[in-house]
Amino acid sequence: MTGDIEGTASDIVADGGHDAGGAPADEPPVVVKIGGAKAVDPAGAVGDVAHLVANGRRVVVVHGGSTVVDEVIERLGMEPEYVESASGVTGRFTDAETMEAFTMAMAGKLNTELTALFREAGVDAVGLSGVDGGILSGPRKSAVRVIEDGKKKIRRGEHSGRIESVNADLLSGLLGDGYTPVVSPPMEGKESDGGVTPVNTDADRAAAAVAGALDADLVLLTDVAGVYADPDDSDTLIESAATPDELAAVEDAAEGFMGKKVMAATEALTGGSGRVVIGDANVRDPIVAALGGAGTTIERSAIEEVEEAAETDGGETA
Repeated sequence: MTGDIEGTASDIVADGGHDAGGAPADEPPVVVKIGGAKAVDPAGAVGDVAHLVANGRRVVVVHGGSTVVDEVIERLGMEPEYVESASGVTGRFTDAETMEAFTMAMAGKLNTELTALFREAGVDAVGLSGVDGGILSGPRKSAVRVIEDGKKKIRRGEHSGRIESVNADLLSGLLGDGYTPVVSPPMEGKESDGGVTPVNTDADRAAAAVAGALDADLVLLTDVAGVYADPDDSDTLIESAATPDELAAVEDAAEGFMGKKVMAATEALTGGSGRVVIGDANVRDPIVAALGGAGTTIERSAIEEVEEAAETDGGETA
């Protein structure tokens, strides 16, 4: 993700201006998560955001950047380290040195470059990290349980966090003034003594937290068309899930990195998002396509039916 990417939407948006109050009253904001893998080209998403904003839709962009983070770590003479959690999920181990490289790559390099691409396309973008204004905040996790050589161990010195709050007022204020926030980790990690430490957090789940807080639609862009019933067969795309059973089928089918995206989708819906779409970043007009039904759409009804059932079954017993 570099500043010389071509094919932005500067030719779509003639004058770059937009009416801050022009968003249709019946349309929720859109939170778009752009992945950081090399296989994900942001150019199509940049053009789509420019198109949506020019037509009055409020958009928040959240981005990842694992590939570039690894590159920066290696340039500094270190080796990226990934560990398996006790629940079987693979993630980055972020010690103090890694956290320094992470912040340089995410908040410094990637966020600035992506914000510049949006501004070139006529979008009044504002680049922010999750620490700014406490946009993403929660307790720091300084130790993690991992599996090494088949044994459970505790690794200390971790710099990660669990998002517990989103500064929705700040984001809503920026949207109301006509700006498009471009948000990236790190998040604000709260220490037990009241201190604040920038810490790593998963970008998909960060996007989910923002979408839930804003009651926004969420589009998770990746390098495949959506969730496949058979991960090895692209003809088995699951187009939608609107019931708990259909959601369960999506969860069962999601493997590897896709499992994290489906987890983020359920968190967004539980938090207040109306719908989540997992779609291909590399198709023409990827966000518009996703909002129009391309990819895998998970509706809020898949969560609401579960919640309603829980409330029904929650009566007093004799």
